[in-house]
Amino acid sequence: MVKETVKAKIVVDKESQISEIDKRIYGSFIEHLGRAVYGGIYEPEHPSADENGFRQDVLDLVKELQVPIVRYPGGNMVSAYNWEDGVGPREERPSRLELAWRVTETNQMGTNEFVDWAKAANSDVMMAVNLGTRGIDAARNLLEYCNHPGGTYWSDLRKSHGYEQPHQIKTWCLGNEMDGPWQVGQKTAHEYGRLAYETAKAMRLVDPEIELVTCGSSNSDMPTFPSWEAETLEHTYEVADYISLHQYYGNRSGDTANYLAKSMDMENFIETVVATCDYIKAKKRSKKKMHLSFDEWNVWFHSNEQDKEIEPWTVAPPQLEDVYTFEDALLVGSMLNTMLRHSDRVKVACMAQLVNVIAPIMTENGGAVWKQTIFYPYYYTSVYGRGVALQPLVSSPKYDSKDFTDVPYLDTAVVHNEEKEEVVVFATNRHLSLPLEVNIDARSFEGYEVVEHVVLENEDVKAVNIAGQENVKPHANGESKMDNGNLVSIFPKCSWNMVRLQKK
Repeated sequence: MVKETVKAKIVVDKESQISEIDKRIYGSFIEHLGRAVYGGIYEPEHPSADENGFRQDVLDLVKELQVPIVRYPGGNMVSAYNWEDGVGPREERPSRLELAWRVTETNQMGTNEFVDWAKAANSDVMMAVNLGTRGIDAARNLLEYCNHPGGTYWSDLRKSHGYEQPHQIKTWCLGNEMDGPWQVGQKTAHEYGRLAYETAKAMRLVDPEIELVTCGSSNSDMPTFPSWEAETLEHTYEVADYISLHQYYGNRSGDTANYLAKSMDMENFIETVVATCDYIKAKKRSKKKMHLSFDEWNVWFHSNEQDKEIEPWTVAPPQLEDVYTFEDALLVGSMLNTMLRHSDRVKVACMAQLVNVIAPIMTENGGAVWKQTIFYPYYYTSVYGRGVALQPLVSSPKYDSKDFTDVPYLDTAVVHNEEKEEVVVFATNRHLSLPLEVNIDARSFEGYEVVEHVVLENEDVKAVNIAGQENVKPHANGESKMDNGNLVSIFPKCSWNMVRLQKK
């Protein structure tokens, strides 16, 4: 055991449950942006491409992540997107000026192709509709095209395009970031609330079985947050199932201790939105509980300057291609922990994005694919974070940083998978110089033993992974020992950990 450590304690009880975890909390996002689609998931000329043009090397990694749902096609892009441009014979599809990212969209990938790709990836589709330049009509028509069995104009058009069976897309986003001045067709809260309500009403008439996500604030720093949520929910509370949250973090100042504490800001964001939802529930005397869709979240700041140099109106330029560091992976791990601790309200979440664009998976056009540093906490939490989130009692020493006070060195989430007779502890040690020795009282799980302790650590917080050179990767040599229901784990300085217990 390590000589000098900081000590912390956790009590875990199987009866202290937060919620069943909705697997869609491990969702992701593909937008027609940069090389996410063209050169990412779709590259017909690539040696690994199948008959549909889908890169199999990328699909293999997506399937490894076990991504349950993928949001599509945007993002900012959807607010000026005509979905009709992306269906029918490819040779007849128009190229358009794509206004959100000022590129040329060839429309060689569209709704049907994405549904095909999602099936190949063992994932569902979360479809967004354009409430920027369009509205009720385009939304109901797209839904009819996708989900209606047949015998109508739009459903029969789908059939003529080679898709006899309806896609049965269940989850739909009512626009994207409609409060943002960068959005084509930005709305006031009242304008958006009314439009979203009327669009939802029409869509539910087409297909009463769908779920709908209403737009929350673009981020917690918006000047209208959280009044935007309160005013829009006045209209949409009874017709929507979820309200969206979007948040990205960066470390422009190079202050690692402050950066690793930013998941506390995410926690406050979630709690504020929950409180606002519950205020509207009380105000309306509603019996319905509004859930959250954290459908854009990640680290995003590395590529901001280089993106300013991109020539406008090119096709699929390398945009938003953040190269992630080891410390980024630590924050991503804590952001996942935060959502697990709020799994009673956060039911859907989408890491933005999946391939090439602020993504865990990177590719070279015509060449290699590799895992970014953030791939690993996402992978382990998605694969092993299934079941019931438990409420651990945590006693941890704390520190203060530039923007945060009382930051626990130990950030953790605990999941019980009763079916597999498994308990999984996810933990980030935020201490930059000392290991954490953590005593975990797990006596309610009698007969459980340690089967794996995975550690992600690196001496250089700025270490990155590039093609052919994986500098940041996990190992399974973590120090954890169970003795009479008491688990003692050593979490190395500045590390992300997963300790897995199983009943013997």
